[in-house]
Amino acid sequence: MASRREVLALLAASLAASAAHGQRRIPQGTLARVIIDNDFAGDPDSLVALAHHLLSPVTRATLITTTAIDPKLSSPALAETSAIVGRDIALELIRRLKPAIRPPVVAGPESRGAGAARDDAARAIVTEALRQDELPLYFCSGGPLTNLAAALRLQPSIADRMTVIWIGGGSYPEGGWEYNLSVDVEAARTVIEGSQIPLWQVPQDAYRQMAFPISEMTDRLQPLSPFGAWLYDRFTSPPSFVKIGGAWPMGDSPPTLFTTIGSDSSRHVTRPARRILDDLRYGAELPARPIRVYESIDSRLALEDFLSLLRLHARR
Repeated sequence: MASRREVLALLAASLAASAAHGQRRIPQGTLARVIIDNDFAGDPDSLVALAHHLLSPVTRATLITTTAIDPKLSSPALAETSAIVGRDIALELIRRLKPAIRPPVVAGPESRGAGAARDDAARAIVTEALRQDELPLYFCSGGPLTNLAAALRLQPSIADRMTVIWIGGGSYPEGGWEYNLSVDVEAARTVIEGSQIPLWQVPQDAYRQMAFPISEMTDRLQPLSPFGAWLYDRFTSPPSFVKIGGAWPMGDSPPTLFTTIGSDSSRHVTRPARRILDDLRYGAELPARPIRVYESIDSRLALEDFLSLLRLHARR
């Protein structure tokens, strides 16, 4: 029969093993690099997508670039500075979130088109695309394609070195007005009609499926942590022309879902790309230019992952 001392020693060893077992984690590896491109001075759903990407252990954010918002829909104070203001907002988010990796943030031009005065963002995209790395690179855009189009004009060869996930364009098959497309239609034509860069498009009817109930934002996001409260506060002053009902559209989150978790639970089809007409409808098919078009989005998978990552981050 074991002595009392031996029993206590066995019990201590068992408790130590249990404690060690409780600290074990499911191993996750980094599977991709991401460039995050958005108009961060606009709809704050871009900040949810950015925070989600920065917290995920599965992707490595290597660059953040900012685009301008439509001057017709911005305040006079932002009319000529929205890309720079967006850069500052992204930097503020990084300062508050304190992620493990803090990528550079580069502002794109305020003006659009081939004659834009500043191309810092385009040059940064080219540099990252040409950098040797075993991880595949995704360009995740929740706004107009201004910076990517400028990068392709600078260095067309980057089309072979990344996959673009774009929130934009009207619903298929007709198309029509959609904000991200309307802000810089020439940029969209450069990317879609003028290049063969692999493209995953999330059109309007698909990205509108991604919605965060206001009740859930108030009940779960706001009290979660100081960062959660700061992020929630970004949503409390919507533009006067925006009427919020029961949910806030989180249309910029699908690229995060696809790169940090996967797209198996969302539905997509392969379509021939189409020309973009002046009224933003889709025109003739482009031969030998297939693109992936998403038709349904697993919004709950994305939002639950985001809230859990925030909760785990707050604990640490």
